[in-house]
Amino acid sequence: MLKTRKIILITGCGGLSTAVAKKFATEGDIVIFLARNKKMLAEARNRIAEIGECFAYQLNVTDEQRTKKIVAAIYKKFKSIDVLVNAAGILGPVGPFHENSFSDWKEALNINLVGTACVCHAVLPFMIKNRAGSIINFSGGGSVQPMPNFSSYAASKAAIVRLTENLAREYATYGICVNAVAPGVIKTAFMKNTLAAGPKKAGKDYYEKMVAQNKIGGDSPDLAADLVFFLSSDTSHGLTGKLISAKWDPWKKFTAEEVVRINANSEYALRRIDNQFFYEKK
Repeated sequence: MLKTRKIILITGCGGLSTAVAKKFATEGDIVIFLARNKKMLAEARNRIAEIGECFAYQLNVTDEQRTKKIVAAIYKKFKSIDVLVNAAGILGPVGPFHENSFSDWKEALNINLVGTACVCHAVLPFMIKNRAGSIINFSGGGSVQPMPNFSSYAASKAAIVRLTENLAREYATYGICVNAVAPGVIKTAFMKNTLAAGPKKAGKDYYEKMVAQNKIGGDSPDLAADLVFFLSSDTSHGLTGKLISAKWDPWKKFTAEEVVRINANSEYALRRIDNQFFYEKK
């Protein structure tokens, strides 16, 4: 039986977005980039078009009206939007919070969090209509622990996880799965900009960690792409509302029984469990 080609929307067009696009294109799916940098967008589209069918739309993901217009046009053309991957994002200002440009601080929240929410908001009505879909939002290490000197980035990534958890519960009855992915320390603009900030702003320990990661090439974006593909497939058995690390979590071993168990408790999620006011769900 021939594989049904899925319609994949991917925001951003950097190294991580392109790795994800390559994975889906290799599997025969139709990839559509949404990104604001015209030159990078064209380069990413051309690269993926060598593998499979690929389209690109120039878009600032915080532009609500244009986002809705483009998403509606895509749905009209293909009659489906099967997977949304929110990979667009920026690092934001680096350094002690009080020294940050507050306008730059807000911009990171706007692009990372509001941009993610904006595209989800535009896509969800069509997934509801088809009673199926998968949304994967990129988060990161900054979402699960303090990340000194990267407050706007960390705050936006933590908020993305909570948004993911909310949407997973709100839209589960429509057959829509929503998850977040921590891709690891990949050699992207994040690493480049952290190194450019220097040890004084980034913090000596974290800066040295980035220097070491840069020397070995960083974590593989292909591993994150494989996880995204897994979460958008039937193989993930309906896993939803979770933050999964591409590098550290045993997602390749998740069975159907394991997913039922994980979905029913606080693993891979943001929770406060003190057994006094907040209890583990039994």
